[in-house]
Order: sequence, then C-alpha cells, then structure tokens
Amino acid sequence: MPLLPRSATYFIFFLIFLASCPSDGFYLPGSYPHKYQIGDLLSVKVNSLTSIDTEMPFGYYSLPFCRPLEGIKDSAENLGELLMGDRIENSPYRFRMFTNESDLILCRIDSLSAADLALLKKRIDEMYQVNILLENLPAIRFTTKEDLVLRWTGYPIGVRFGDSHFIFNHLKFTVLVHKYEEPATVAAASANSAGTGDGSRTGPGYMVVGFEVIPCSFQHDTESIKNLKMYDKYPTKIKCVPSTVAMDVKEKQPLVFTYEVSFVESDIRWPSRWDAYLKMEGAKVHWFSILNSLMVIAFLAGIVLLILLRTVRRDLTRYEELDKEAQAQMNEELSGWKLVVGDVFRAPGNATLLCVMVGDGVQILGMAVVTILFAALGFMSPASRGTLVTGMIFFYLILGITAGYAAVRLWKTIKCGDHSGWMSVSWKVACFFPGITFVILTTLNFLLWGSQSTGAIPFSLFIILILLWFCISVPLTLVGGYLGAKARHVEFPVRTNQIPREIPPQKYPSWLLVLGAGTLPFGTLFIELFFIMSSLWMGRVYYVFGFLFIVLILLVVVCAEVSLVLTYMHLCVEDWKWWWKSFFSSGSVAIYIFLYSVNYLVFDLKSLSGPVSATLYLGYSLFMAVAIMLATGTVGFLSSFCFVHYLFSSVKLD
Repeated sequence: MPLLPRSATYFIFFLIFLASCPSDGFYLPGSYPHKYQIGDLLSVKVNSLTSIDTEMPFGYYSLPFCRPLEGIKDSAENLGELLMGDRIENSPYRFRMFTNESDLILCRIDSLSAADLALLKKRIDEMYQVNILLENLPAIRFTTKEDLVLRWTGYPIGVRFGDSHFIFNHLKFTVLVHKYEEPATVAAASANSAGTGDGSRTGPGYMVVGFEVIPCSFQHDTESIKNLKMYDKYPTKIKCVPSTVAMDVKEKQPLVFTYEVSFVESDIRWPSRWDAYLKMEGAKVHWFSILNSLMVIAFLAGIVLLILLRTVRRDLTRYEELDKEAQAQMNEELSGWKLVVGDVFRAPGNATLLCVMVGDGVQILGMAVVTILFAALGFMSPASRGTLVTGMIFFYLILGITAGYAAVRLWKTIKCGDHSGWMSVSWKVACFFPGITFVILTTLNFLLWGSQSTGAIPFSLFIILILLWFCISVPLTLVGGYLGAKARHVEFPVRTNQIPREIPPQKYPSWLLVLGAGTLPFGTLFIELFFIMSSLWMGRVYYVFGFLFIVLILLVVVCAEVSLVLTYMHLCVEDWKWWWKSFFSSGSVAIYIFLYSVNYLVFDLKSLSGPVSATLYLGYSLFMAVAIMLATGTVGFLSSFCFVHYLFSSVKLD
C-alpha cells in the first residue's frame, strides 16, 4: 500500500511546479506585446512621487514640473491602481521608435515662487522619487556601490548638499528594444495577404523590453532659450555627468528641463523584460531560507501530529477495552478528557461573535488562497499593475457566500438545530470585518487627505467600494446564510449536562499557553514576511507567489495542528471551555506579526519620518494583523471542532 494517496502525490507535484514557475510566465489579455514601426510615437507616462521616508505618495504635477501641451490626462486602468495610491498620467516627454534625439528642450519655468521652492526643497529632503513609465515598464536606474550594481526604480527629484538643494533637470533615457517576432500562424497569414494592396505599413517592428534613466543636474543658459519651444534643440551640447550637480534651486530663478533619448537593440525577449526588476539582492538567501524554514516546520509538524495521534489512540483503546463497571470506576478515579464528556459541547460565551468571526475568517482565507494561486499561475504578474489588489477585492466580494454559510451553519449547530436568528447572524458577518476595515481606512484616509497625498482614497471611490460591498457582498452573504440555515446541522455525539462541571484550578493560566502557541505558526512565515514587508514599504517587487502559496498551505497545516494539540491539552486537564481557546491559539500568530511590524518599523524603516507616516504604517499593520487573526483563528477552530467531534464520537457511551 503506498504511503500517500495518488491524489496527495499529484498535489505535492503541483506545489513543486508552482514553486519552480516564475509568476511572469504569461500575462492576461491586454498586456500582450505592442509592435511599433520606426518613427512611431511612444506613450511616456508619469506615476505618483514616492518615498520610503514618508510612505505617502503625491501627484507628479504637484511640483513645478513641465506639463504636456494637450493637458493632463489620467490613465488609471483598474481599481487596484487607485487603492495603491498610483496616479498614472500623461507626460510631456516624446519618444519616437528607434529615433535617437539629444538636447531636447522640455520647458522653461520663468521663476520659482516661494511656495513652489519650499515644496520642492521639502520633497528633496524627504527623498522623493520620480516614477516614469514606458509601455508599463518603470524607468530603472543603476548605481554602483562597493563593486555591487544596485537597481532602483525611478530617480530622485534632487539632492541636498549642505544648505543647497540641487534638482535633476536633465534626463538621459535609454530604451531597449527587441525586433518583433510574429507567431508562425500570424506570419503565414501576413504572407498570404501581402498582395492585397491594403496599404499597411511594412518594415521591421520593435517591442520595448527595457527602460533606463540617468538623472543629471545641469546649469542651463536660460537667456539663450527664451524664444525656443518645447522639443526644440538646446543651442549647445549638454554633457550629462551623474556624479556632479550644478543646478541649485533658488527663489525667482528660471528653471529649464531637458532630456535626451537613445534606442538600443537588445537580445532581451518580451517575456523576460521584467527580469531586471525581479533580480533582488540576496536572492539565493531568499530561496534557501524559505526552503530551510519549510522543511524544518514540516518536520516538527509531522512529529507533533504523530505523537498526538498515538496518544489519542492509546487513550481510546484503553477506554473502550474496559467493561461498563470499569469505565465507571475509571471515570471516578482518573481525570482527563473523559470526564468532560457532558460539557465539551456546551455553547460557548458570545457564541454569535464566534460564529461571525469564523464566517469572516473563512471568507478571508478563501480570498487569500485563490488570489495567491492565481498570482502563482501568472495571472497577476507585476506587468499587470494593480490587478493583485483588484483580484483580492473581487474574490473577497464573491466569497461572501461562504462566510454566510459557515457562520449560520455553525450557529445552527451550537443551537442544536435551531436556525432562528440566522438573518441577524448573516448581517453581522457581512458588516463585522468590512466595518473594521472602514474604520481603519477612514481614519488613515483623513490623515492622507490632510497631507494632500494621492494615497488618499477619493470620495467617489469610497462610494464605489461601499456600493460594491452593499450590492455584491451583502446579498451573497445573506444567500450563504440562507443556505446554511437550510443545511443540516452537525449533531453532537454526546449529550450536554444541564449543570456545568466545575473546572479544576490550573497550575498555569490557560491563556498564557494560548498566547504562546502563536510562535510556531509565526515561524513558518517570518522569513517570507520580511520580503513582503520590503515589497510593501521599500518599493521592491514581490514575485515569488509560488513559494508564498506553499508557505500559506504550510501555515494552515501548522495552525490546525497547534490548535488541535492545545485543545487536547485543555481537555486533559478537564477544561471544557475550548471553543474560544482553539480560535485564539492559532489566531495569536497575529500578535507576533504585529510585533514584528513594530520591529520592522524601528530597525528597518529608520528613515521613516513624522508621526503621520508612523501612524499610517501602524494602521495598515493593524489591519493586516486583524485579517490574519480571523483567517488563522478560523483554521484552528474548525480543526479543533472536527477533532473534538471525532474524539467523543469514538467513545461508546450508554
């Protein structure tokens, strides 16, 4: 007989396949290669100004930069971009495919006002970066430090030396292109229609596969360009020297912006154009640390499960081999889980709240599993900006039906088949976690509004989110509640006594053990958590969703086993109040995640400045911890419920 079922073997191979596949293997429709002929215009866009010093994005045109002749136009493509603070707009930069141009004038600002100068200096001091996009590729900047090549997306607005602030007002762009390669079927169709005389353009086509920028600070002769217009040539040759700065910004001083662009044919193919962004420093440490953590935790979890199964089976075997008189004598003389048979399924305190939290936990866990799975398969790659957040919202709304079903069926089970009040439970499920989210995000949004940051959710978007919740999530949650009310409840294998059994005094507080249990689940994800935090707050690209999916599955397994072990330990000391303890024994991992977030703030985000930025960071960390607490707590409770039901249904009672 094989050690593992065939389905389990297939599942393990599937997980290995996910871990080995990069997330950028293929893309959703809409991110396909765009073919350009020589001389075609390329659309250059700008995104919000960002800084790891404040974590508050601001609009590109909030600073005195050049504006496009046709006016500013928004280019937001999905809901996720807006929620992430991205404000993508058109720019005045003009590129033509495979046409090198140099010393082009962008604009001349006659004089800086006192307000513009103060804001410009403030953004330079706060280390804000300018983010420019070409064909959805952010401009990447290479720097060398101690023989190491560092990659950065965007470029700084300027630098400060002493009391002087210098601005980078000349940009040297390099666009990497690759000759367009048509699929065989398309090429054959084109050959067949070549003689139709449709007037289509011929010649080699090119795709954009790389976008690099070198910022320079150059002192222009402002008087010599008074009569020149945008895209005219600067009178003299501009020498871009990144290691020196020359343009000191001062009040009522003219400011000139120029740029140059060159095209280089590259061997980089379209599917590999994101490789330069995904090559994070310390990649080997990342992979080996994750693998080591997974193997150690899986080994420990297997040992715990083996010991537990052997212990439970021994107790059951001893108990069932005794005759009735011996069982009665054993119940009188011995202590343990056998003595709480009449109280183990007694309804817990605040049963409604427990059902609501379990329902919301099922919804959040389902959203996480489905979203990470789709991301691991490449449907939410970095090339599809904002789709990860959009997908999370979509799956959360749709999975409202599972939340209502799980909560109401648990409520019906606790009430021994009485489904009265299911509508109230469904409404509470639909409002509990979204209500917490609304309070946290609204509070943080007021701070962002006060700072005039683009990270603030616009009021119109707030209305859209509320309508999505009320028109999709709430009805589906009520439908799930209705199905849960109609479903058969889980029957308890033993009867509950009318008078509750007194719980003996414990040597150690049980809640101390419950809080400490979260350390093992935390050990499964703390390494991966560092990379996730770096992606969220340090501007790095996170892409190893295959490993993240495996970590999530392992986290679920460990949470289930930890909660199961603690529930058994509590029952062995005649503590029959296991319902809430099983939930928080695995849900307590959220406490350690929040403490880790505080540690990350203190030691890794040392440059984070200002109480507003720290409040934003802690607010988002609290929101993440609450969501993780509900998801992991639900896993622990459901596993303990199934274990207790199995344990006491295996005992023969008269």
